Amino acid sequence: MSEWMTLVQTIDGPDSAAQAAARLEEEGRRLYPQSYAEHEGTRLLMVQDADVKRIAVWGDGPLYDELDGEERDGVKLCPLTHLNRLVLNKYLAYTAPRAFGTEVATIGLGDRLGLASPGHIQTVRGRGILPILAQQSIRELNLTGRDYKQVLDAACFAAFQEGYRDGFGADGDHLKVERDIEMALDLGFTMLTLDCSEKIDNTIVDKTAEEREALYGILPAPVREHYESAYLDRTFRVGPHAIAFDRGRLIEYVLVYGEAIVFMKHIYDRYIATSSRPIDFEISIDETLTPTDPAAHYLVASELYRQDVRIYSMAPRFCGEFQKGIDYIGDIAKFEEELQVHAAIADHFSYKLSIHSGSDKFSVFPLIAKHTNGRFHVKTAGTNWLEAVRTVARVNPGLYRRMHQYALDHYEEALAYYHVTTDWNAIRPLAETSDEELPSYMDENNARQLIHITYGILLNAKDEQGNSRFRDEFYQTLTDQEDAYDLALRRHIGKHLDLLGK
Repeated sequence: MSEWMTLVQTIDGPDSAAQAAARLEEEGRRLYPQSYAEHEGTRLLMVQDADVKRIAVWGDGPLYDELDGEERDGVKLCPLTHLNRLVLNKYLAYTAPRAFGTEVATIGLGDRLGLASPGHIQTVRGRGILPILAQQSIRELNLTGRDYKQVLDAACFAAFQEGYRDGFGADGDHLKVERDIEMALDLGFTMLTLDCSEKIDNTIVDKTAEEREALYGILPAPVREHYESAYLDRTFRVGPHAIAFDRGRLIEYVLVYGEAIVFMKHIYDRYIATSSRPIDFEISIDETLTPTDPAAHYLVASELYRQDVRIYSMAPRFCGEFQKGIDYIGDIAKFEEELQVHAAIADHFSYKLSIHSGSDKFSVFPLIAKHTNGRFHVKTAGTNWLEAVRTVARVNPGLYRRMHQYALDHYEEALAYYHVTTDWNAIRPLAETSDEELPSYMDENNARQLIHITYGILLNAKDEQGNSRFRDEFYQTLTDQEDAYDLALRRHIGKHLDLLGK
């Protein structure tokens, strides 16, 4: 141990760290050369020993003093705790998340395991797009057994490990209730995706014109007078596109989105406008039963603009299907036609268009890049989990086989959370698949969706003694195969960026 500590103290930059890393590799220890940093007499480096990552700190100064750790031979070894993360954020600004505004392309990377951010950083570095490394919904937290502190801690430590100084964001994704919004913002999240699904009235689409008129007539007179004077029988230009509102369409949009608009305004005024720091405020109206008509998108955006609500991005529900982890399903020509109008509306009101469930939508990525002029926000999540599973299939086929079979036996439990059109009978039987072929399950849509939607079931599964059935071995495998997982992400997320023009 003393020899290792002495070696660490000789490091005075990334180059010497790289030389030291090569010497230690044979001993089962690892240094991360790009993590090397200095601050007012303190030197820091991410190290790994016995599968545990810590920050080695030596020298002196307030940063050294405030980091908590065990001192050995002149080096303090600091665990990756929440409190140590806060100290890093205080002194090394690049390790803290930030808001980006509307003028740059961003990609949400939804690291469900807390292991993917180094590979994500390696993928986006230098490509003209910035990452939202921490991005989780409350549903995902419940299914993975993590919390927002852990999600943000993992992202910040990854930025330190990779020496990534271009900036990253943290998104409280699809939040619906104020206590969760307050929690995320208090913890330092720099983006809020407001899920308005519970304020959107999906029942209106099935009602007759007479029923809609009756419901509309119940609204307060000032509300009806405002919408009618602002939109009825009027046509608006957004770029080359004309958007018109007759009475029937106006009534439908007001009934469907009126309460949601009030909710958006309330959240903005209470949490965003009053914040002491910039917050990227995204509006999600994609969790609906029917696609968002471009005219409905315009009305929502126009009302927010009129009420001085400034947003970072908006996510409509596009035509066709954006199912989890597979390519776009639907009429691509119609998608492109409507995408052009949605993108023009976003430009008109000076925010970015956001594409949710963006994982693996390869056929439409070039269209998104083209019609947004390369200024967009795309959200991915499950595809990173799938690449973790693919990595396990390559290096630990026995574990993969057990997970696959368990997913087949329990997938119906996951259908409460996800809409998929999977043909379960089309999944090739495990008994007919060699170990070498196991990773190809992640290339076939039915098997891919099987593993995608059961991530929570697999991570939380217990054996008869109440011990983890898969989770511990799954995490250990990925820890042992960190480089393989990073490579898988660079290839797969890199394909996303290639097709998005980045």
